[in-house]
Amino acid sequence: MEASCSLRSSKFISPPIRPPHHPLSIASTISISVIRDPNFGSSLRLVRRKNRFSIRVSSSDTLVAGSREVVSKKEEDLGDLKSWMHKNGLPPCKVILKEKPSHNEKHRPIHYVAASEDLQAGDAAFSVPNSLVVTLERVLGNETIAELLTTNKLSELACLALYLMYEKKQGKKSFWLPYIRELDRQRGRGQLAVESPLLWSETELAYLTGSPTKAEILERAEGIKREYNELDTVWFMAGSLFQQYPYDIPTEAFTFEIFKQAFVAVQSCVVHLQKVSLARRFALVPLGPPLLAYSSKCKAMLAAVDDAVQLVVDRPYKAGESIVVWCGPQPNSKLLINYGFVDEDNPYDRLVVEAALNTEDPQYQDKRMVAQRNGKLSVQVFHVHAGREKEAISDMLPYLRLGYVSDTSEMQSVISSLGPICPVSPCMERAVLDQLADYFKARLAGYPATLSEDEAMLTDYNLHPKKRVATQLVRMEKKMLNACLQVTADMIMLLPDVTVSPCPAPYAPLLN
Repeated sequence: MEASCSLRSSKFISPPIRPPHHPLSIASTISISVIRDPNFGSSLRLVRRKNRFSIRVSSSDTLVAGSREVVSKKEEDLGDLKSWMHKNGLPPCKVILKEKPSHNEKHRPIHYVAASEDLQAGDAAFSVPNSLVVTLERVLGNETIAELLTTNKLSELACLALYLMYEKKQGKKSFWLPYIRELDRQRGRGQLAVESPLLWSETELAYLTGSPTKAEILERAEGIKREYNELDTVWFMAGSLFQQYPYDIPTEAFTFEIFKQAFVAVQSCVVHLQKVSLARRFALVPLGPPLLAYSSKCKAMLAAVDDAVQLVVDRPYKAGESIVVWCGPQPNSKLLINYGFVDEDNPYDRLVVEAALNTEDPQYQDKRMVAQRNGKLSVQVFHVHAGREKEAISDMLPYLRLGYVSDTSEMQSVISSLGPICPVSPCMERAVLDQLADYFKARLAGYPATLSEDEAMLTDYNLHPKKRVATQLVRMEKKMLNACLQVTADMIMLLPDVTVSPCPAPYAPLLN
């Protein structure tokens, strides 16, 4: 069946692939109504009453619209995720599902993947067939369409979230119900995690005051809102994709909060596969995250192998031990936003320092040319990695010195040189280092608590989990900033004359 539907110019041609036994649609006599119960919160719960469905708002419903914390005996009788997977093609594997308490005692325990037997490095823990993996190619039914879609206004995550939301509305008719129920149970958390701060309240976000991560979270939330506003475009233009769902258009069927919860759930568990087509690069893999724990130092990755997604472990495991996979080279700010945790031993953790040449400088164009010749931009981002702060400062200094050059003849000398060489007088070097020191002091002053106060707070066993993970993040940021400040102070002490006054710099570079 073909529908002339597109985001801009792409066309959606075929419906999602489904297992042969799975019904394609629900009878057209079904109707939808929304019931608001004052005893519940803001999520959707699908209830069948003869030929009528009603959507009840429930505070315990979170990730993929319609989950409930209280699960009926009938639902439990449907079997667990692993049993469902074996029934539908998962070959014998070397893992089991175990459970551990949630951070929130009001929520059910969460599941995790553990070794079912002793494993050695190089052992294949499991291999999930592609028939049990959700990708855009599977959802949209056409690889070219999937690639076209994500070059426009909707991300892969938004498309996958929308698909699972509509599948959830199918209830027991959905082939994916056991997997969706597992995502609901996890509530967008990883094994080490709380909910992503994208779902935190304003009060909880205040835990991150002073951290640039807070602004990044708000910006990401705005991006999710923009994607939500584009959902109806997909609905109207992709008739062949959604005709099997006899429900309202997305923004009428789902509130923004419901979509955001689903988006965050998908974000917490999506796997980025390598060496596959664009339409398959983002995959939802049952037995993958969030059932697998993430580690910054682990080398094991889920990988596409033939017609399956396989996990080969990188270390020995005893039977019953939780299995971990690599989370990619992400700083702790990204780990918190994407998965709700931070890693204190993360070798990829870093701070960002943005420096910019002053556009009001009469010699701006010449300085811009010199910067570009040396691999830098007029607005340059410098990464400060934990434990390598001195290296980062040394990388910044030539760029900042360039901004301080004011004499025309000196600038011509810089232009004629082959490297990032600037004439450096003691007063100029003092001005550059003072600017850096003031910058790091200002960033540290933006936090409401000191590093020592953070250390003391983290000794409190009863500290709220969200407060704890936020404090862990800002503490590591402060450690890097303090280390940068110390490196800068040490450089000042190495100047020939520490009493020299910094030279005036009317067009000093800008630091953000």
